[in-house]
Amino acid sequence: MRDIFVAELVGTFLLILLGDGVVANVLTRKSGMHGGGPVQITIAWGLAVMIPAVIFGAMSGAHFNPALTIALAYKGDIGWNTVGYYILGQMLGAMLGALLVYLLFKDHFDDTSDEDPSIVRGCFCTAPSIKNTWRNFLSEMVGTFVLVFAILGFGNVSGAADVGMNYIYIFGLIVSIGMSLGGLTGYAINPARDLGPRIMYQILPFRNKADVMWDYSWVPVVGPIIGGLLAVVLFNIVFI
Repeated sequence: MRDIFVAELVGTFLLILLGDGVVANVLTRKSGMHGGGPVQITIAWGLAVMIPAVIFGAMSGAHFNPALTIALAYKGDIGWNTVGYYILGQMLGAMLGALLVYLLFKDHFDDTSDEDPSIVRGCFCTAPSIKNTWRNFLSEMVGTFVLVFAILGFGNVSGAADVGMNYIYIFGLIVSIGMSLGGLTGYAINPARDLGPRIMYQILPFRNKADVMWDYSWVPVVGPIIGGLLAVVLFNIVFI
């Protein structure tokens, strides 16, 4: 259990450091990479998932995502008694990753918040481009459905894990979801990825802080969990 907790904590820490870090790198107005655009962000998020997955895949399965953990427990691939260790590690790792992004980009966040504090908030947590609760929920649910169904499907590829190709598949999957659906809600597709940094945005002393949008925060939590469970149901129908 300790190995699971540590692997998920450090892996999710790296995920958020690299993922939220690229958003800050591209969006803060005096960063040397300001204006890099959504393609840079999407590719970097794919790498942010792949890199810790390579490091910790053999140790914990490299979930870094409560929706995936719950889905795999529902499928029977992991025990329900391990779920708490996974999710606690994921949430703490996400919060610590967000904290380090804050410390690294503090001067840039202060400068950018003078222009538009919602840009700074967007470096930490997601928000819909057009707020429509039902469609926003559907977007997060469908994105996570694709994520979990594809991950389960990759397990059917003979020999992929033996040569590390499964991690390349994961990278491609994250990039694909982001480039196809990411413009709708920021494609959290991971409750820890959104909720952990959102909590840190709430408690850290940002200048000119934007609305944290707690009224929306349930969408990138509940939507991914339901999407992951539906993916397991369909996978079991198709392949079992």
